[in-house]
Amino acid sequence: MPHKVSLTRLKLTDFRNYAALALDLDQRHVVLTGENGAGKTNLMEAISFLSPGRGLRRAAYADVARVGATDGFSVFAAVEGMEGPVEIGTGTAGTEEGQTRRLRLNGTPARTVDELTDHLRVLWLTPAMDGLFTGPSSDRRRFLDRLVLSLDPEHGRRASEFDRAMRSRNRLLSEFRPDPAWLTAIEREMAGLGVSMALARLEMLGLLTALVERSQSGGSFPSASLSLAGFLDDCHGLPAYDLEERYLSMLQDGRGRDAAAGRTLDGPHRSDLMIRHREKDMEAERCSTGEQKALLVGLVLAHARLVGDMTGHAPILLLDEIAAHLDQGRRAALFDRVDELGGQAFMTGTDRAMFEALGERAHSLTVANGCVSE
Repeated sequence: MPHKVSLTRLKLTDFRNYAALALDLDQRHVVLTGENGAGKTNLMEAISFLSPGRGLRRAAYADVARVGATDGFSVFAAVEGMEGPVEIGTGTAGTEEGQTRRLRLNGTPARTVDELTDHLRVLWLTPAMDGLFTGPSSDRRRFLDRLVLSLDPEHGRRASEFDRAMRSRNRLLSEFRPDPAWLTAIEREMAGLGVSMALARLEMLGLLTALVERSQSGGSFPSASLSLAGFLDDCHGLPAYDLEERYLSMLQDGRGRDAAAGRTLDGPHRSDLMIRHREKDMEAERCSTGEQKALLVGLVLAHARLVGDMTGHAPILLLDEIAAHLDQGRRAALFDRVDELGGQAFMTGTDRAMFEALGERAHSLTVANGCVSE
């Protein structure tokens, strides 16, 4: 059983509709119920800021601060973490656009927000992800990259540097006579970063597939078959150097086409995550809405188990409106699966009765108008 990571205290200041909030928690799961618009998802978003990135809504920081706040927002958490007890403080100062958030660990400024992954991993499932299988490929790439980031924090840096290099190449190609030496240097940088991104994604799919095949037991949630398409599809198994040379040639050969298109048409930014219902051998987008929800839940739970197995520490799970589209049997199975993962989960819903199967395993709280009560 992975070591349990849990929040024992959470404090918010000027976060969304919370002017101030202080919660004392134990190691149990937390169920947040209340009417729509009460602030349940806002509280989950605050917890998601205990991981690198912009949280589960991917919002601009200026939009996260409470309307009328004069000095940004703050999130504080006391955590029984992967390296022992730690106090985490993060937030922004001021109200200007384009600001970055600050991070303190035990009162000391951190060098980067990636240091959060030394203490906890936070994974989430939200209603906005329900369209993952039928939506644009960019949503699936973003979802996959979140999976990779949970085990490889450097993946985010590589993706950012690739995007920066690609924008530079696009600008150069728009010039009348771009400097060929400069263009080649940028393309070589893109080749190294792009292949590293692709290989990290493939490694994650391999790990998830191996876990699914080991633990396949015909449970309440279907399992997914995963693959990548759209970038170097015919080059699997080649050494990284050969892949980089192949991609570099693609970039150089495609300069005229990309200049005419105004964008780079080959690369990891064009990949798509292909998902199939393993038991039915059917593309996920062709499954019913209920099957898609169950498939997504199964995929997120499998990833959470993988994170626990790989790190030795169970992740914090944020499951927003998780019970709304599951029948009673699947809800009970979900709660048992979440419990078996060995971590702490935060779950939201409008009806506390939906969570009865959790019993004493959960701490139930009511949310109303930015206030939380027993």
